[in-house]
Amino acid sequence: MNNKKGERPPIAIGHVNLITKDVPTTSLFMESIGLRKVFENKTFAVLELRGGTHLILETSSKRRKKDTLAPFDLMVDDLNETRNLYKEMGLKPSKIGKGKVHSSFTISGPDNWSFKITSSHTSGRRV
Repeated sequence: MNNKKGERPPIAIGHVNLITKDVPTTSLFMESIGLRKVFENKTFAVLELRGGTHLILETSSKRRKKDTLAPFDLMVDDLNETRNLYKEMGLKPSKIGKGKVHSSFTISGPDNWSFKITSSHTSGRRV
């Protein structure tokens, strides 16, 4: 199943997990920053990202240090616009840092999680 140069890849990530003490609060936060809620109860939630990837939230009593970086980043089309929106929402985004491939900023979320928001690298290609 070779991918021809420039074509939409045939593979996607289906599910990404995040463990949290309070699923409803974390689910509401993720929905507020742009994910679509698919299912939620007190201990388990499914939220959808662009491309159909699901973020699975599960409950755990594990404590983590403040601003522990989530094990994934979130990619947006317009980093400046998204940062401004999050700032208007009171999320206190960090300054935008320039990387080799992406520029990015972070926001603090529920349960001491920190989320890295990155610029897109798709160069206008369909994902």
